[in-house]
Amino acid sequence: MEKQQFTKYEEARILGARALQLAMNAPLLIKISEEDLEKINYDALKMAEIELRTGVLPISIKKPFPEKREGVLKRAVAPRVSDIKKVKLEEKEEDELEHEGEIMELANPEDEDSNDDAGDEKEEMGE
Repeated sequence: MEKQQFTKYEEARILGARALQLAMNAPLLIKISEEDLEKINYDALKMAEIELRTGVLPISIKKPFPEKREGVLKRAVAPRVSDIKKVKLEEKEEDELEHEGEIMELANPEDEDSNDDAGDEKEEMGE
């Protein structure tokens, strides 16, 4: 059986859960000599780490992966238009714009000045 690799976050979660179990008098899953227990000062976290490193903990992590979709991606096919047809369509659009479009005249600077003067006179009169 392949040994599972854990991220540091998964490892911390496993060690914390197992250390809590050991602190609440759960039995050890590995035989540790009395000398070794005294060296680690009966630390539940260190005992949990030893159990994890030896691989005796019956803990596995299921890591969800994104679903793989199989299938062929279809590209939208645009209708092919010949160059001659494109030119005719552009000419038709230009004709429509000419006939339907609004003809606008250029603004004369004199027209704009006369409107501004009328507004200034109203302000001077106090309106």
